[in-house]
Amino acid sequence: MNLPNKLTLLRIIMTPFFVACLLAGWNIAALALFCLASVTDFVDGYIARKYHLITDLGKFLDPLADKILTTCGLICFVELGFAPAFLVCIITAREFFVSGIRLAAAGGGGSANREKKVIAADLPGKIKTFVTMTAVIVIICLQIFGVYASFKIVGDILLYVSAVLTVWSGAEIFIKHRFVFK
Repeated sequence: MNLPNKLTLLRIIMTPFFVACLLAGWNIAALALFCLASVTDFVDGYIARKYHLITDLGKFLDPLADKILTTCGLICFVELGFAPAFLVCIITAREFFVSGIRLAAAGGGGSANREKKVIAADLPGKIKTFVTMTAVIVIICLQIFGVYASFKIVGDILLYVSAVLTVWSGAEIFIKHRFVFK
C-alpha cells in the first residue's frame, strides 16, 4: 500500500476520535483532529499526483474517506443542535447515492459485458467536499469562541451552500455515469 492510500486510511481511522471529541464537547481537540484529517485529504492527493501513485484503490477510498469524515461530523452536528437534520439528510443521501454509482461501475455496471470502471472524485465533488469541510471547521470554531448563537447564520449558509453543491455534483455524476443503471 502506497503513502497516499495510507494517509487516506489514517483519515478514516481518525474519524471516530474526532466524533468522540466532538460529542464530549472537547471542541479544540475535535477541531484539531478534523483539520488534521482534512489536511491528509489534500496531502494524499498531492503526493499521488506528483509521484504518479494514483491507484484504483485510492480513487475509490479517498472520496469514501471524505464521506465518512464529513458525514460523521454533520450527524454529530444534528445531535448537538448545530445543523438542521434535513440538510444533513440531503448531503448524506447524495453520498450514499454516489457511492452506489461508484460500486456499480466498479462491478461493471451490472453487466458481464461492460467494462469495470473506478470513478474518481471530480471537480464539483472536490468543491463540495471543501465547502462541507469548511462548514464543519467554521461551526466548531464558532463553538470554541462561544459565538455560535450570534453567528449561527454563517454556519447555516455554509451548510446550505454545501447542500446545493452536493445536489449539483451528485446530478453531474449521475448524468455522466448513468450507464451503470442500464
